[in-house]
Amino acid sequence: MADSPNCDLKSLTPLQLFEKVTEQGEKVRALKAGKAPKDEIDAAVRMLLSLKQSYKIATGQDYQAGLPPRDLVLINNSTTKEDDEDFVDPWTVQTSNAKGVDYDKLIVRFGSSKIDTDLINRIERAIGQKPHRFLRRGIFFSHRDMDQILDAYENKKSFYLYTGRGPSSQAMHVGHLIPFIFTKWLQEVFDVPLVIQLTDDEKYLWKDLTIEKAYEYARENAKDIIACGFDINKTFIFSDLDYLGTSTGFYKNIVRVQKHVTFNQVKGIFGFTDSDCIGKISFPAIQAAPSFSSSFPQIFNGKENIQCLIPCAIDQDPYFRMTRDVAPRIGQPKPALLHSIFFPALQGAQTKMSASDPNSSIFLTDTPKQIKTKINKHAFSGGRDTIEEHRKYGGNCDVDVSFMYLTFFLEDDDKLEQLKQAYTSGELLTGELKKVLIETLQPLIAAHQERRKQVTDEMVKQFMTPRKLAFEF
Repeated sequence: MADSPNCDLKSLTPLQLFEKVTEQGEKVRALKAGKAPKDEIDAAVRMLLSLKQSYKIATGQDYQAGLPPRDLVLINNSTTKEDDEDFVDPWTVQTSNAKGVDYDKLIVRFGSSKIDTDLINRIERAIGQKPHRFLRRGIFFSHRDMDQILDAYENKKSFYLYTGRGPSSQAMHVGHLIPFIFTKWLQEVFDVPLVIQLTDDEKYLWKDLTIEKAYEYARENAKDIIACGFDINKTFIFSDLDYLGTSTGFYKNIVRVQKHVTFNQVKGIFGFTDSDCIGKISFPAIQAAPSFSSSFPQIFNGKENIQCLIPCAIDQDPYFRMTRDVAPRIGQPKPALLHSIFFPALQGAQTKMSASDPNSSIFLTDTPKQIKTKINKHAFSGGRDTIEEHRKYGGNCDVDVSFMYLTFFLEDDDKLEQLKQAYTSGELLTGELKKVLIETLQPLIAAHQERRKQVTDEMVKQFMTPRKLAFEF
């Protein structure tokens, strides 16, 4: 019997092996805690030791709880052998490929699961309506345990949503809207509570900002988030600098996570060095804590078993790999995740946008004229050098930033496909494609600006006041 599982293990990736060891370790702990029969515990321990041995053979590394295989963490990519290797961590995204990051490779290296047609169809059946364009078009492309969320929903069990924003500047750009647009849709179709974390403490630790400025940015960003149309009765927005001092549940969970993650592990996961301040080293526990419902006793009535679903960009996954490893050891359910691709900079998909570079993106404060100028001047083109060549050979939608942006913001699937065919065939010129994007973004951003004008300081205070939401737990 021992040969069969070992044979199956040969087909697993190192990260899948890592997760199997973790799961088996949890099983052993559960059996011991439940005072299971000795032969059952012994069999589980033997399986655990076998899995650890398989893991060591596959990776050359001893298994360490909370520390995935080093070559899969995507923090120390500068040491990889391939020159074209993508570099992805929570602060930096780089690739040499004009098409952007290879997300299929990223799924394998992070050990997540692809959002396939079957899962999208299941979501459609569960909610009784057409899935969001971000799902239809692969913008949200990867997940962890979304099937468990759907299991819970189909069995009339509640869950909650958690997403966030690191307020590093007063003005947000269109790329920052992506998780909030999708999270708003998820909240509406599933009718569940939402918590939004503003990590002003993180930005103070990482950026050249005063605490006061970081907190000011958090409140200004909250206005843009509220302007997306979230329901005040179902949404709690909080600043870490505010909430950490008022919620014992939140702080208790931070401390629980901190106790179960070693300095060596956070160095391996996040690439911290001995010269990093201790605030950075302890911060991942603060981003982990909202994954547990007991961090919000005012919303969940003290219940600790409400599962969390986190829509976020894939670069935030290291935080939640750590969280998912810790969760069972502190008696909490693992958070589920939905990962999005990166929103490309105007200059091309090789990097994600920077709030410090005004020409790298369209900002939510830009005027119609600024939007037009930025797109015409800076949006990387997949067109040919001359009109004659373009008519003959056609454009490349895979690298054209205007088409990429339309994939995010143009709702009509048929029109998007028509544009793709026309541009690829050479019938549609780059300038004409840019014009379509300009005409799509100008009214979208103008409408956002109008909604933001209606957001008062009093509304922000209401959204950010710890309180009971319109749900019973």
